[in-house]
Amino acid sequence: MSCRKRQKTSPDKTSDDFFDSLPDDLVLSILCKLSSTATSPSDFISVLITCKRLNSLGLHSLVLSKASHKTFSVKAKNWCDSLHRFLKHCADAGNIEACYTLGMIRFYCLQNRGSGASLMAKAAMNSHAPALYSLAVIQFNGSGGTKNDKDLRAGVALCARAAFLGHIDALRELGHCLQDGYGVKQNVTEGRRHPPAAPVGLPVDE
Repeated sequence: MSCRKRQKTSPDKTSDDFFDSLPDDLVLSILCKLSSTATSPSDFISVLITCKRLNSLGLHSLVLSKASHKTFSVKAKNWCDSLHRFLKHCADAGNIEACYTLGMIRFYCLQNRGSGASLMAKAAMNSHAPALYSLAVIQFNGSGGTKNDKDLRAGVALCARAAFLGHIDALRELGHCLQDGYGVKQNVTEGRRHPPAAPVGLPVDE
């Protein structure tokens, strides 16, 4: 009788024991998939508040590095220190979208030009098209400095790279630069191949 009593377990306890028996590597793999496909912050946060183990593993650098941009996409009125910290953790983990987003926020909203540009550069070095284009605009305008800080050639180079990666605004801007000889040798014919409304990959009538 005593053996039978020891074998008897409640459904809740069995469920808990089963989850606890899962190796961390497997749970991390699942959380990485979840964070990379999340369509809103609540998709990810709801998992973090489930239990201590999921909260701990959910904040693992591997999981944060895979988080989609929608995981930390909130309206300006809902911005808070805790979200800023979470975004920084994602950026520190190597999340390229987080680097770009936090970089833009620091550069334009918090007026921290150096840190913001550095984060955007980190994203740009990983072929992040919006980051490349944003840095191009900064170079064109001399943002955060004086008119003497403008570097038109660098702006064109960054813009060209972003355009190559399919960024529509960069493609349009590159066309203007070529037509006007802005930061690059003037080439009207080539510039007209990049009109404002031209989708990438479609032929353009000369």
